[in-house]
Amino acid sequence: MAILDKHKLLEKNVTLLAVFAFLAVTVGGIVQIVPLFYLDNTIEDVEGMRPYTPLEMAGREIYLREGCYVCHSQMIRPMRDEVERYGHYSLAAESKYDHPFQWGSKRTGPDLARVGGRYSDEWHVDHLRDPQAVVPESVMPKYGYLEAKLIDGKYIGDLMATNALVGVPYTSDMIEQAKADFAAQADPDADYDGLLERYGDKVNIRNFDGAPGVSEADALIAYLQMLGTLVDFSTFTPDASR
Repeated sequence: MAILDKHKLLEKNVTLLAVFAFLAVTVGGIVQIVPLFYLDNTIEDVEGMRPYTPLEMAGREIYLREGCYVCHSQMIRPMRDEVERYGHYSLAAESKYDHPFQWGSKRTGPDLARVGGRYSDEWHVDHLRDPQAVVPESVMPKYGYLEAKLIDGKYIGDLMATNALVGVPYTSDMIEQAKADFAAQADPDADYDGLLERYGDKVNIRNFDGAPGVSEADALIAYLQMLGTLVDFSTFTPDASR
């Protein structure tokens, strides 16, 4: 009863309650924040991860502009039903070059973290044009107009330079060659050796929408076809120290 009587003091005294609430929040914050200062890196490095190519970066910007993140998440949780449906659970390293990340909070449509390579380019083109023709129960709007809008990558180097300011490891060579790499990825007849040298061999190089020129559909499909393909999960072993 003595303890309950003392607790009544907190309930009746607003100032005292505020002081003790502040102390509780302070202790909780310290417990969470202090350990971060003793970690060399809060994200485990994973082999295979690389920054987005210029075309993929442009596609990601279109993904953001069209609000795709509102209905699609990019975060597979470590639960059996999620892993069985979508694949290996998402790693923090897969989002370390995302500003902002695309984890999402709602799934009107399926998670897209492992969509890369799951469907053909032709499927994506048809799906963007008329989602209901491919998936009858879909409520996704039509995005056929993306095929009609051609883009030249004029400002993609500036976008990459901005991302470099917040830690994305784009080199000066990557930024200088951004426009050329942008065009080369969508043209299998182009000289794309430099693109592969800068970004590695896990780069999809082809005419994604099957039409002349580089369209917004090309960029968006290039981005989607890359998602979840960089890490070889058959050889991935989590860092036991974490």
